[in-house]
Amino acid sequence: MILAVREKPRLAPVETASRPRRDNRQSAEMALFGIYEISKILNAPVRLESMLASVVNIMTSFLAMRRGMIVVIDEAGEPEIVATAGWAGEVKGRPIDSLPQVVIDRIVATQTSLVVQDTAADPLFAGTPAAHDPSRVSFVGVPIKDDLKVIGTLSIDRVWDGSADIRIDEDLRFLAMVANLVGQAVRLHRVVAADRRRLIDERSRLEKALDEKPRPTRVRAGFGGIVGDSPSVRRVMETISIVAPSNSTVLLRGESGTGKELFARAIHELSGRKAKPFIKLNCAAVSESVLESELFGHEKGAFTGAIALKPGRFELANGGTLLLDEIGEISPAFQSKLLRVLQEGEFERVGGTRTLRVDIRLICATNRDLEAAVAKGDFRADLYYRINVVPVFLPPLRERPGDILLLARAFLDRFNRENARKLSITDKALDLLGKCYFPGNVRELENCVRRTATLSRSDTIRREDFACAHGECLSATLWTGAHHVTADEQLTALKRGETLVPGLRPPLPITAPQQPEAGQSESAVDGPICEHAGPDCPALGHRAGERERLIDAMEKSGWVQAKAARILGLTPRQIGYALKKYRVELKRF
Repeated sequence: MILAVREKPRLAPVETASRPRRDNRQSAEMALFGIYEISKILNAPVRLESMLASVVNIMTSFLAMRRGMIVVIDEAGEPEIVATAGWAGEVKGRPIDSLPQVVIDRIVATQTSLVVQDTAADPLFAGTPAAHDPSRVSFVGVPIKDDLKVIGTLSIDRVWDGSADIRIDEDLRFLAMVANLVGQAVRLHRVVAADRRRLIDERSRLEKALDEKPRPTRVRAGFGGIVGDSPSVRRVMETISIVAPSNSTVLLRGESGTGKELFARAIHELSGRKAKPFIKLNCAAVSESVLESELFGHEKGAFTGAIALKPGRFELANGGTLLLDEIGEISPAFQSKLLRVLQEGEFERVGGTRTLRVDIRLICATNRDLEAAVAKGDFRADLYYRINVVPVFLPPLRERPGDILLLARAFLDRFNRENARKLSITDKALDLLGKCYFPGNVRELENCVRRTATLSRSDTIRREDFACAHGECLSATLWTGAHHVTADEQLTALKRGETLVPGLRPPLPITAPQQPEAGQSESAVDGPICEHAGPDCPALGHRAGERERLIDAMEKSGWVQAKAARILGLTPRQIGYALKKYRVELKRF
């Protein structure tokens, strides 16, 4: 039947009364074949103007029409593309002049079809060539839509003598289907054109950037809430400026309170994922069973209390950045589950069977000595190598004493904004803060400033307002009073075959050598400390006491680094770093 239709000659503009009446089946087959032919034209890789012109021309084979027109309008409602058929040598001027703007506006505004039985008698066509046509001309127009927005019109006209076998409702359905296909084609071409312009602009921008002299990237001061201008902070900020544009995994390492979350957010804001979510999770704050649900999500009914489907942090961070804080605290059993996600980029929700894939930028943070944990078997070596792609060491506050004053003022300004206060701080008070080493780092400094500001009885914070001035520093009390040995420390010592002497703290993880800041002498770095800090204060771990313990362990082990590492509970690599750090010369026997 379809072959018979293809071989059927083109319909005459006006059907005569002697022509046999078409049945519904034949009309449906012709309409279906017409839609098929038009869809092939719309899928062809040609210019949009040529494509629409071909659509109008082929419509003459399936409709009793004299002329046809497709009008695509722009954002302002003005004709952007006009494709016609049947006007060659018949009218003067442009074909678009025969279609009044008011007709286009009527179809666009109402978003419905328009049928005019006699254009010469209708006021919409007054003043147009159709008003003076001696033949009786009928007009049929339908809107072309992109989703819910009208982007043009599709219209035909035909000469009507009252004897043609034509049904308007069938023509309207056919034209509506054609208009729907045309609308999709126009939208696709516009999207492709917009992408092409964007790519051309981006290429021009990149070529211009390559032509310019490269400049070193540097994070501006105060970016992401990071306060500090010391050399150690500047080195970290320059490092994250280089690392941020890539998708490499970053491991932020540093003592508690050094601001690992702030630096992680700065990396996210400087990356290409800044428009996507920044999701964080403290792995030490939840148990192992809850941690799996928090990271991977769970299906409804997966366990008691799972009343609804819950997406995990990996799903929420898809396309963005995920920060796993305290990564060193997760159990060995969960480390293997996490390793699979990091390697394959896929996982299943708890209680689910469907495998999900995600695209995230991972940032991990820890204050633990992961090398020692790997040596003891507490942390998987393969997971360690997976997350330790780009390690970034955050300096403790004692290695950036020049930033203490900047941080103190910043915290006081924040306190004033939050509490509608106008407090100021004297230079002597700042000098007192500058002599403290703050084992809790930036977090402890902020608490100290907030506590003093809250208890201040005037608008000026003086030296005597701080607890340190009266020997009541809470941090100093904590460390000067730590003369007992905990049960965990005793148990660890017994496993090593050692005896812990009360009042002596276990050796601290090896830290980076302290460098004097610009304009500081070596004596300034080892200058006066908070007079209330005892020998157990973690901030004093880098001083002479640790060097003496290192030399003592080396002498007991016969200057064999592996044995000294077992005595101190460190790794041989850490012993090597410590020997270089404290400039201890190896003795050869």
